[in-house]
Amino acid sequence: MPRVRILVLTSSTGGGHDARAQAFAEWCFELYRHEVEVRIEQMLEKSSGFFRLGVNFYNWIQKKSPWLHKAFYMFVELLRFLNRRSVSFGRGYYEAVLREYRPHLVFSVHDCLNRGYFQLARKILGPDQVRCATYCGEFSGGFGYSVNWVEPSADLYLSRTATARDYALKLGMPRERTRVRGHLMQPRQHTEMLKAEARTAFIEEKLELRSDLFTVFLATGGNGANNHLDLLPALLPYADRVQAIVICGRNRETYNQLVHWRTEHPALHCFVDGFSEEVHLLMQVSDAIVTRGGTTTCAKALHFRCPIIFNAIGGIMPQEALTVKYFRRGEGAELIGNAADFGHVLKRWMENRREYDRLRSNFLKLRYDEDPTLVVRELVDLAQEALASPKPGEGGQASTKPGEGGSVTKLQPGPFPPKPRK
Repeated sequence: MPRVRILVLTSSTGGGHDARAQAFAEWCFELYRHEVEVRIEQMLEKSSGFFRLGVNFYNWIQKKSPWLHKAFYMFVELLRFLNRRSVSFGRGYYEAVLREYRPHLVFSVHDCLNRGYFQLARKILGPDQVRCATYCGEFSGGFGYSVNWVEPSADLYLSRTATARDYALKLGMPRERTRVRGHLMQPRQHTEMLKAEARTAFIEEKLELRSDLFTVFLATGGNGANNHLDLLPALLPYADRVQAIVICGRNRETYNQLVHWRTEHPALHCFVDGFSEEVHLLMQVSDAIVTRGGTTTCAKALHFRCPIIFNAIGGIMPQEALTVKYFRRGEGAELIGNAADFGHVLKRWMENRREYDRLRSNFLKLRYDEDPTLVVRELVDLAQEALASPKPGEGGQASTKPGEGGSVTKLQPGPFPPKPRK
């Protein structure tokens, strides 16, 4: 039986794009096993030295000076002209991948990998031999929502929220080819849900914290950008009522400093870790999370019912502003610009628990339940359309060679939920 091949285009500007690419690949394997082949390419940094410098500069800005990103964002928006009909920088590498892998679906999870990339794929492989789709992870529209997300010729455009989808329509995406399809998280994050007893065991036995204290989760992305050492002192006046979970990403220096800080402040119960694969569990045992406006972390916080305190210290990047706006409009999140603001939020919550309960209620109104397999099935079906399309001169006859055209049996996904990993 011919095997469906899907090429996922991503880049490590932050961690969200790669996380969604990985989640999609894992879902394909959970549901279809070896009937669907997924290849993930970090196309920007692998295809061009110029783009590689841009990716590194983006991550430096995110870590050191978020306020600089407004100018950088305006520069990146120029790609709308550079890649209007084809790929400019990095074309050679991308073209080689297309010719060697010959995907049935090119699936982009990054704003800079849509315009031009879809047109070149159709030119190289043939317009009937490949389908093209985009997953946009933004929460809302406006300044920060890159016009490069929208390539009107895409066969399918997936948005995280209806608000973001409406902005894509405004930028020219045809409505009939758009869908609102949720968060695209890893399978284990949908199945590893802690019930009350398991939650208590996790926080007491695994984290060695108390289950009766208000728990604040100081989070960070994979690159370790954080303000933990500035914020932690605000918790000390409430050490009898509040405790902290702190992760540092891949920032070894911060980890070492936090371990030392914890030793010097024994009154505050504090769990410290570096890069964590259990963020979805840590959120489930936390009463609030302090994070920047990264879409992946905020989507998980919403899914796991963990209210957000947005960290705006050093400024808010344009893409982050879209996330902050979405939650703040619903009065479902706090925003802090410095450690003093953080202290004020804690003071209000500790003096009047109804303040926290009101915010949490508004936060939960923004939630929605989803079938996480639906988006995967739709994308695999789209790839199968290309697989079933006859090559020029074949006249629609069934093909027996992998990757060639002809009629195919529609793939049926396996049962959900998948078996939990041991």
